[in-house]
Amino acid sequence: MSEGVHIVCPHCDAVNRAPAEKNAAVATCGRCGKHLFDGHPANVGDAGLMKQIERSDIPVVVDFWAEWCGPCRTMAPGYATAATELEPKIRFLKVDVDQHKQAAAKFGVQGIPALFVFRHGEIVARQAGSMSAGALKAWIVNATRSQ
Repeated sequence: MSEGVHIVCPHCDAVNRAPAEKNAAVATCGRCGKHLFDGHPANVGDAGLMKQIERSDIPVVVDFWAEWCGPCRTMAPGYATAATELEPKIRFLKVDVDQHKQAAAKFGVQGIPALFVFRHGEIVARQAGSMSAGALKAWIVNATRSQ
């Protein structure tokens, strides 16, 4: 029997083991009971971000953004659509750089929006600036495919 895939809950940060033969799209957290995936990017803070990127067995895409940032707001619908289409094979997160300066500083975010793809705690791709919905999805698929 397969050991499963480790997925971090975006609500309570618990690490869950989802059986590989089950559909992770309908899986719920063993601690809080909420769905592990809901088709939307999850807002996380400093500690939640680190747990997600270090403990998840699936690629984690992070959008560093701010409410006041026009390009961030322009790109947000495309990012949300990518989450709807690509979860649960990929985790989508958002980090507000005004509220979570430590996370932004840790990864050297100097301009926003800034996108990062992590795999097992390591940065495997990064992209600065806004992208169209199509370009964004293609970049995410390409960045996670080789991992």
